[in-house]
Formats: sequence, structure tokens, C-alpha cells
Amino acid sequence: MAVTQRIIAGTVAATACAASLAGCVIGTDGAETGARDGQKAKPAQAPKSMVRLIGDGSTAYTGAQPHLPRPERLKPGEKPPQFVVFSWDGAGEDSQRLFSHFRQVAKANDATMTYFLSGVYMLPTEKRELYRPPQHSPGRSDIGFNDEQGIADTVKQLRLAWLEGNEIGTHFNGHFCGSGGGVGEWSVDDWKDEIAQAKQFVKSWKTNTGMKKASPLPFDYDKELIGARTPCLEGQENFMKAAGDLGFRYDTSGVDNQVWPKKRNGLWDLSMQLVPFPGHSYETLTMDYNFMVNQSGTRTQGDPAKYDFWGDQMRDGLLMGFSRAYDGNRAPLIIGNHFESWNGGTYMRAVEEVVERVCNKPDVRCVSFRQLADWLDAQDPQTLHRLRALNVGEAPKQGWASFLSGRPAPAPKGVPEASAAN
Repeated sequence: MAVTQRIIAGTVAATACAASLAGCVIGTDGAETGARDGQKAKPAQAPKSMVRLIGDGSTAYTGAQPHLPRPERLKPGEKPPQFVVFSWDGAGEDSQRLFSHFRQVAKANDATMTYFLSGVYMLPTEKRELYRPPQHSPGRSDIGFNDEQGIADTVKQLRLAWLEGNEIGTHFNGHFCGSGGGVGEWSVDDWKDEIAQAKQFVKSWKTNTGMKKASPLPFDYDKELIGARTPCLEGQENFMKAAGDLGFRYDTSGVDNQVWPKKRNGLWDLSMQLVPFPGHSYETLTMDYNFMVNQSGTRTQGDPAKYDFWGDQMRDGLLMGFSRAYDGNRAPLIIGNHFESWNGGTYMRAVEEVVERVCNKPDVRCVSFRQLADWLDAQDPQTLHRLRALNVGEAPKQGWASFLSGRPAPAPKGVPEASAAN
């Protein structure tokens, strides 16, 4: 989708189901995910799950999400897996078909991802006045709105993505950056209002488009939505306060080094990270936009003769960041992207090649933010404290078995093997 960022340097199908049919079902193929490294997969769904429509039928409760691995605590002396998170800002399906493409890329490489949906992509242009952005006039959006076909296409991809185990987060609505009402100037209450509207557009797309007989999204968005990335990485402080009050579990709106995450204001800080920028002495953020700005400035279509080089540069920088974590401290690698064709689509190629090269390696788990947060919550706090003591690329000098050999604290209730830990 056309978004301008300004940031510092087993197939599952939904059964077609009319909203008026209260007894209809959404079925799955009953397969399990290929969870690895001790991460047990749940069945795709208990054979069938009755649909409980929510509101106007735009969304529905269909049971537990399929294909979510069951998080387990590290055993004493066990080496942590290497987590990699691929995430997409302003996720929506347009004529480029990048949402559907990367769904297929993820499935082919045993990966799940996080899609940060922009709420206004669920609102048709003729209903734009329904959006009342904080500190702006009604109907204003810096990324526009959508049409009926675009909404239908986006709904289809959101439905399939969730059924495949991917996460649907939010990139909010109007994407306002900078001064003059940008998100960096918003109060906690402004953020709460923006979040409520983002949810509402997802929960009422049928009413707003008139597509009453379309299949619902198979999740309760009030429960599904647990994290976000702010536009342009601005406004994080007040957003986190609002998010904490609303029960969010993580934020990924900051910039960090490749170290193990910790909580801030009760939320996991899963910020994107700085990785090597090949050919330069400085590092850049793990996002397509930042590589682009370092290569062609704010021109989204620079010198075509350099497209291949620029894509290789991003790919190699991400791979360098991956390798120093994989061979070092095993800190999760957090990557952010957009469904864009900047510089001839070279960054889309770069991301796809990274997925293919890293997600099939031993001990690697390419997961959503939800899955990463679930795993972190399941760990012994003492273990996470030790992991956070490791610097960028630093492997334990005495080896992992010795480094994490301490007796763990009792596991929280509901965590697998809790009784053994006690």
C-alpha cells in the first residue's frame, strides 16, 4: 500500500459463510504446523468450530487460532532458539498482490508473520467522514482510504493469514507524522481514540461497504489485537501508556540493538534493530524504508541501474545481523517492511531471499510478535535476565550449557512442564 514513512537512520481455507447463517462453520484441513525445536504445535482446529458472529458479522469468534505453537520453557542449560520476526506496516492487498504473495512465501518456508493492518484500509472512500482523527478534521488521512474491491481483497488475505497462524496487529489509521497534529504530538487519550476507531473499522467493514453476505473475519479483534507499530516510529511514549491501559502486550515502535528484549511500562519492547549496512561503517534499521533512504534518499524510484545492488545490500545487511545473533547471543531479530515496490521492488526480493535463507535453518523459528511474546512470557525471569546480559553478537564464553545451567524459578501456571519446574 502507498505509505510514506519518515523514520530515523499446511494451507487452510475459510468456508464461504453468509453472515445470516448462524449455524455455519469455518473449517480447516486438520493439519498441524511443523513446529520445531521443542515447540509443540496445536491441532489446526478442533475438527470444526462454530461461528459466533460479532456485531454486524464483520468479525466472528471461531475458536482458538489454528497453527499456534505451544510455548515451552527452556530447560536448564538449553540453548535458546533463534527467533526472527518479519512484520508488515499498513498491511493490505492491492493490485501488487504482495500480501497474498508473502503469505505463500511464509507457508513455503515454515514461517508465520505479523501484519499491521491500517484501519482506514477497511473504510471505503465514500465513508471517509466516519474517521475522526485526533487533532485533524473528519475524513482526513495521509494514506487515503479504500474501495470495495480493495476491502474485499484485504479481508480475504486477513482471513487466510489468521487461519494460517499469522498475527493481525494494527498500524492505526491516518498515518500522521511530523508536526501539526502528527502522532508524536498525541496525548494518551488521543491514542485511545485512534485505537478504538481502528478496531471499529475492522469490526464494521460489512456495514460500511454493504457486503452483508461476505464471510466474516474469523477472529474477535478486541482479543486478537495485542500490539502495534506507530507511524514513523513517533509518539511511542504516550502510545505505550494507552496500550498498557488497553491490555496490549507489546510495542515495536522503537529502535534498539540486537539484544534480548525487556519490558517497558508493562509491555514487551520488541523494537526493530540496527544491523550492518554493507560497505559502510555505520548501521541502519531493519526496515526497507531505511535501506531505501540510505540508498536513494526520499526518491522511491531511484537509478534503475542500482536496483539489484541496493536489494543485495539490504539482503546482505539483514543476513549479517542474523548471523551475528545466530552465532552469538541468539537475540530475536526484528524486521519491518511495507508492501511497496520502491526502487523497482528490490526490497521485496531482498526480504523474500532472507526468509528463504534463514527460516529453514536448524534452531530457527520465524514467528509473529504474538508467538515471540508468548515464548518470552513462558520463560524463567532469571533466564531472561542472564540473556539480556549478553551484548550484540556475544556468545557465552563458557558455552550455553554452563551459562544457562542455573536452577529455574517455578513456571507460571499453564506453562508446559510447570510441574517439573516446581
